[in-house]
Amino acid sequence: MDDRSEGVIEPLPIRRLQESLINRIAAGEIIHRPASALKELLENCLDAGATSIRVTVKDGGLKLLQIQDNGCGIRRADLPILAERFTTSKLSTFSDLTRITTYGFRGEALASMSHVAHLSVVTKTKTETCAWKAHYLDGVLVAPKPGQTVEPKPCAGNDGTTIIIEDLFYNTPTRLSALRSPSEEYARILDVITKYAVHNPKVAFAGSPLPDLSTSSSSETSHAIRLLYGHSIAKDLLHSTFSSKKQDEAMEEESEVDDRESWKAEAHFTNANYQSKKMIFLLFINHRLVESSRMKRALEAVYSGVLPKGASPFIYLSLQINPRDVDVNVHPTKKEVHFLNEDGITDQISDTLQQALASQSHSRVFEYQTLLTGGIAEPEQSISKKRKGKERARDGDEDEDMENAETKTAASPPLKKTASQYKVRTSLQDRTLESMFPVINPTQIEGSSSGKGKPADISKSREIKESECYLTSVKTLRQNAIKGKHKQLTEILEKHTFVGIVDLNKCLSLIQHSTKLYLVNHGALAEELFYQLGLRQFGCFSRMKLQPPPPLRTLIEIAVELEETTAESGLTKPQIVDRIVETLVARREMLSEYFSFNITPTGLLESLPLLLRDYTPNLDKLPGLLMRLGPQVDWNSEKECFETFLRELAYFYVPGPLCSANPETEDQEAQDKAEKWQIQHVVFPALRRYVVAPKTLLDRDVVQIASLPDLYKVFERC
Repeated sequence: MDDRSEGVIEPLPIRRLQESLINRIAAGEIIHRPASALKELLENCLDAGATSIRVTVKDGGLKLLQIQDNGCGIRRADLPILAERFTTSKLSTFSDLTRITTYGFRGEALASMSHVAHLSVVTKTKTETCAWKAHYLDGVLVAPKPGQTVEPKPCAGNDGTTIIIEDLFYNTPTRLSALRSPSEEYARILDVITKYAVHNPKVAFAGSPLPDLSTSSSSETSHAIRLLYGHSIAKDLLHSTFSSKKQDEAMEEESEVDDRESWKAEAHFTNANYQSKKMIFLLFINHRLVESSRMKRALEAVYSGVLPKGASPFIYLSLQINPRDVDVNVHPTKKEVHFLNEDGITDQISDTLQQALASQSHSRVFEYQTLLTGGIAEPEQSISKKRKGKERARDGDEDEDMENAETKTAASPPLKKTASQYKVRTSLQDRTLESMFPVINPTQIEGSSSGKGKPADISKSREIKESECYLTSVKTLRQNAIKGKHKQLTEILEKHTFVGIVDLNKCLSLIQHSTKLYLVNHGALAEELFYQLGLRQFGCFSRMKLQPPPPLRTLIEIAVELEETTAESGLTKPQIVDRIVETLVARREMLSEYFSFNITPTGLLESLPLLLRDYTPNLDKLPGLLMRLGPQVDWNSEKECFETFLRELAYFYVPGPLCSANPETEDQEAQDKAEKWQIQHVVFPALRRYVVAPKTLLDRDVVQIASLPDLYKVFERC
């Protein structure tokens, strides 16, 4: 008879779990999905002082998750215990937790990854002569192949660390089957990188294949938000900084605020004009990405009286509190923290945001709908019979006069009438936007085709043919450009009519296609154009000679001297100049052969590649180009080297001044006039002829602002 039926349960013996089982259970608490693994790795990169982070993802991070940084690296002597649990360089005693300022401190992330994936590390410090590669499994070093030793192997590599996670959750099929599709895991990874990129605008983020995310290392928080979340949020963004300390000097003299209770915050948040179905809330406490349901509810309550029901805002909040007041050791993945006076800080932040919103406006601004690129106008057959009847009634008198004046034969077919809202009113002979403004003492612009000042047309210039190239890397880059083609946007650029430049400094212009008007970022379009022209002419560039040839070192010194963040690299400015000069001079033969980028053995810059005839880039940007060619070009891989070099060259060719100049001077007016001429008569015709437009331009660089049929609908109601 069963013992349970008699009400007697025998106690089971207590056993000590195996170490491997303990570690795998702990790994499940830290690494929930690829995005949580990436978050841990990103924080390690930032702790290492990285200024450039590159992420590679395959199959949503399940097949491959790789992150490369240019931080301080890991010492060779520390590699044997790198993936063991509770090994860290961040703290040594429990009291260190009260003043922790780094992201990580427990030393469990890499250990957890080694228990649920195949982990390998490539690292190099600035003092070592080579990089070291090590492989880990279940927290210990393993041999990369059978028969080899487990010791780290010397290899080539840059300063910094590359962490490679392969086959995540290969030994935990239940966790693997519980995950979503690779596309959803990719979206979570992109969300994590985006949030850290917003909070760290001085760090350059890039990825492969992550075309949705690419930031430079010299942007501001507001620029990063515009770049990563789009113009719709950025145009309605407000900025505010506040703290617990009193700003009035008299009050500060009477009573000082206790440092233990001091805090400061910075917020970027949308005004009453922006509304979304889902709230976007980025919260960083002491630079750590965390969640706080208490604070989120309080900020939602602030907007509840401003936005309509169901609408939500965008809020980025960075809160800095004395580390002694924060307990970071309350969650395995550190996504939550506890801190003193949480309710008081939350209330003060909510009040400040509410005051900022109230000071903007007492009502929302309703705008006419702005659409992304819509493509070709609808055919006449799609118009309803009712709308056709309205058109006939409105244009009836005009049609009768036209019919009486025309002579028709019985055999001629009846002409189909085109409704007014679908008539395309463009002509190459029409006046542009600039021609409608009077100019006092207009001067002849160099490059005109005649003495009367008639502008030259690039269509009459020499055809730029694609060079013959047998390098697999270049063929792949050309194929990638073709694969990324957005058919509709490419057709718009091929058949557009230039309307005019709206803002030269902001790189905004108007173009018309069919019955639609578009506002475009001609700087972004030009950058893509010059990149594709560089690919098109690879190995067969014309030369733009520099007479006399300037010293390479002098130009780089000018650019480095203007940089403010060089201290983060750990090198002095003369050392940075030396390293960039050595890099370029050592590769001068390759630069000359492939790019017509000629540097003499003594370090003189003789010529630059000429990407587009009749177009001269702003040579004031040359020092910046030479400086970026050192750290921004991946010199270790052929394909990445060619791609990054051409991207930097395209950025150098983008029209626009080096910085905002005084528009009132005569020299500046002449420069602006020449710049506008090049944009209208050289860049836009070249866009029409050569560019294969990628879909990424639709995100923020090409916006439809008017449609003739839609305007007719608006005015019919009047």
